Amino acid sequence: MEAEKFRGSEIFLKSLLAEGVDTLFGYPGGQNVAIYDKIYDYKDRIRHILVRHEQGAVHAAQGYARVKGKAGVVLVTSGPGATNVITGIADAMIDSTPLVVIAGQVGTALLGTDAFQETDVLGMTIPITKWSYQIRRPEDVAWAVARAFYIAQSGRPGPVVLDFTRDAQVGEAEFEFKKCDFIRSYVPVPEPSKDAIAEAAKMIDAAKKPFVVFGQGIVQSGAEKALADFIGKAGIPAASTLLGLSALRSDNPHYKGMVGMHGNIAANIMTQECDLLIAVGMRFDDRVTGTTSTYAKQAKKIHIDIDASEIGKNIPVDLGILGDARTVLEKLTSLVKASDHSEWEKTADKCYEVENSKVINPEIHPGKGYINMGEVVDTVATVSKGDVVVITDVGQNQMHAARYSKFVKTRSMVTSGGLGTMGFGLPAAIGAKIADPSRQVVLFLGDGGLQMTIEELGTIMQEGTGVKIVLLNNNWLGNVRMWQQLFWDERYSYTRMTNPDYGKISSAYGIKNRLVEKREDLEDAVREMLSDDAPFLLEVRVVEEGMVFPMVPPGKSVNEIMLTEKEWYK
Repeated sequence: MEAEKFRGSEIFLKSLLAEGVDTLFGYPGGQNVAIYDKIYDYKDRIRHILVRHEQGAVHAAQGYARVKGKAGVVLVTSGPGATNVITGIADAMIDSTPLVVIAGQVGTALLGTDAFQETDVLGMTIPITKWSYQIRRPEDVAWAVARAFYIAQSGRPGPVVLDFTRDAQVGEAEFEFKKCDFIRSYVPVPEPSKDAIAEAAKMIDAAKKPFVVFGQGIVQSGAEKALADFIGKAGIPAASTLLGLSALRSDNPHYKGMVGMHGNIAANIMTQECDLLIAVGMRFDDRVTGTTSTYAKQAKKIHIDIDASEIGKNIPVDLGILGDARTVLEKLTSLVKASDHSEWEKTADKCYEVENSKVINPEIHPGKGYINMGEVVDTVATVSKGDVVVITDVGQNQMHAARYSKFVKTRSMVTSGGLGTMGFGLPAAIGAKIADPSRQVVLFLGDGGLQMTIEELGTIMQEGTGVKIVLLNNNWLGNVRMWQQLFWDERYSYTRMTNPDYGKISSAYGIKNRLVEKREDLEDAVREMLSDDAPFLLEVRVVEEGMVFPMVPPGKSVNEIMLTEKEWYK
């Protein structure tokens, strides 16, 4: 008896189900309509989220992936459908977010003819993906899907693109799915060197002022408990990168805050005073290091990372350990001595005192004048007790959200780090809420970022996704305006925004909303926003010329910290 055959489009959907996919973010078009025709038969098994723009699809999939811990899946058509996801793919690559992006393509006979809506998807995406592949035969669909998910989710995660030709979608083949768990020459999780771990343990035990800086690799490897156990036993203070936020509870006694350009003073000062810097699952981004020529020059350095290309790339290290963060930390914890570095940790006390008096208190307890961004974030953190998923867009809203949010659970901070993509926030929040409907998802964004992907309010309307949108409206492109004020002689070139009535727009989409202009109304409005699970837009009119301090200016060392426009940390 002849084996049953299926169209490539159905083989594709069967393969997604075999990979455990429950959600697609997409937009139909001429060269993926065959897939959408089959989705009609699978809509009770795979939820499809119809976004309003393909960029929204890929950012929503990023939010989903970061909260869910599995690959987000995107389905778009050829030509402009494919080019519209390029920004999100690049964002996912630099932030190590697992995605599988499927783009429709013209038939194989038309490839290279400049057919209607034909673009060179592989040529555009190979530099910004872990793997890009063109499916030309229905027989290759299941194999390609299995390989795509394995590559996207293993090792250091990242995006994968499948360029799916029309004839492969409509042609028929037998369906046989085999999960991929091996690719020759690809070693996603290297076995860490026992000798290197033993040497690291000796260095840690000998250190008088050890310091840990951890990144998103902690979250991706599920190493949150391993990190807490390690710093607890060894008595080591620790600080987070932007993407590492929430991997360690904010109230952990060894946690010293966030490092980097707008990081906490203690975290940056201790970086420059430690005698041993232990970097785990982070890549020494320039926003973390400041000028590299002076970064932690006094310290020996251990770098633990799953990606060999990152070790020694930006900052020379004394010892590199290639491996999974959880595995390495668990082995280190078993070897290091229980230690007490409380005297060294007191270094943070002076830093806290200065930061509180010069930066934090004026920002979150100004007492008079316009509302500050930081006090809005602080109010949300206080009312929610830190038990929300924080999503941000990019700019001042992002830095204030990172500084003043509180975290009690992992996978509670989703933001665009390496690429700094404005417009990321709204669709990412939709994806995050779909990934975990049980948690409140609070999005902080500015008027500039909202208008970049404001059409995704339509997705919220259609899906009823209970995203809480906190619009910090200052009528400026705030971060660029801040730089123009500080470094460009107050020449405010095209950063002033003329804004619409966001309440009317929100109401048109059926989303509850409230405008806050007075400080005494803020807490009540936040409580109203968080009182149920319905979508809500809270617009807060904040000070127009607000700043984000402390700040390490470009070209400075991370201990050269501006407290105000005229004061520096000493």
